[in-house]
Amino acid sequence: MKVLVTGGAGFIGSHVCRRLLSEGHEVAVIDDFNDFYNPAIKRANAVSLGSGALIHEGDIRDRDFVRRVLADGRFDGIIHTAARAGVRPSLKDPQLYIDTNITGTHNLLEAAREQGVGRFIFASSSSVYGLSKTVPFTEDLALPQTLSPYAATKLAGEHLCGNYAHLYKMRVVCLRFFTVYGPGQRPDLAIHKFTDAIHHGRSIPQFGDGSTRRDYTYVDDIVQGVMGALRYEGPHFDIFNLGENQTTTLSELISAIESALGKKAIIERLPEQQGDMPLTAADISKARELLGYDPRTKIREGIPKFVEWYLNK
Repeated sequence: MKVLVTGGAGFIGSHVCRRLLSEGHEVAVIDDFNDFYNPAIKRANAVSLGSGALIHEGDIRDRDFVRRVLADGRFDGIIHTAARAGVRPSLKDPQLYIDTNITGTHNLLEAAREQGVGRFIFASSSSVYGLSKTVPFTEDLALPQTLSPYAATKLAGEHLCGNYAHLYKMRVVCLRFFTVYGPGQRPDLAIHKFTDAIHHGRSIPQFGDGSTRRDYTYVDDIVQGVMGALRYEGPHFDIFNLGENQTTTLSELISAIESALGKKAIIERLPEQQGDMPLTAADISKARELLGYDPRTKIREGIPKFVEWYLNK
């Protein structure tokens, strides 16, 4: 297949690109190399893909740019991982998140419709579940309230995907990622930030009493789910959770990082943050059955792998 990966120089996107290339697919990338975190990290990711990936530098908010790339590329599928990410930054600049995550997604869907692209994979988020009381989260839950602009834009993106699947018979799969980590993780994310701070003897912020729970998902398992979605032959529109199917408290996470580093954390205790979900927990039975999704790396194995990468990068 000829596949376009948006955000392909980012953390998850670059892992997806490497897997596609290893399986012999043709790969092109859209990335704007913005300064949300050090652009040099993304440029190094792009270089690591080698000559097998064609890099288009530009912004998905630019409709004409998106249309040109898709018209020239004649892609069989799009894996859309590009987004403004993060709950807390979205509280500070919601307009940027709306413009990128909603308008940018619409630009891609519309260009895909114009060019007859056969498959569209949308990277959504567990944050769409908000304060859902039903645990673990299943894909058919009603979602009446999200807790942050970021989550709202991801849910809006899912709805746009559903529109295009219904109106134009485009095959679209939305994947709700649950807290992805692993080698190459963005430096702004908790596991990377905590590891760096503990390693260098700096304090780490602990929001709340440490009892919040997350379903942490190793990046190789996420990539496995993305590849399953790319091959999916079910309904024109579908949604799947991609998680590890177990939860870990913030205190347990910090302890695991301490153990892997052989150093104790200096903890700065802070109030709960607005927009944060108290719990994420994925029911992955649907993805297991229909995508062949089989996550293999539990947190007790994944954290040491991440720390090994961190210490040797």
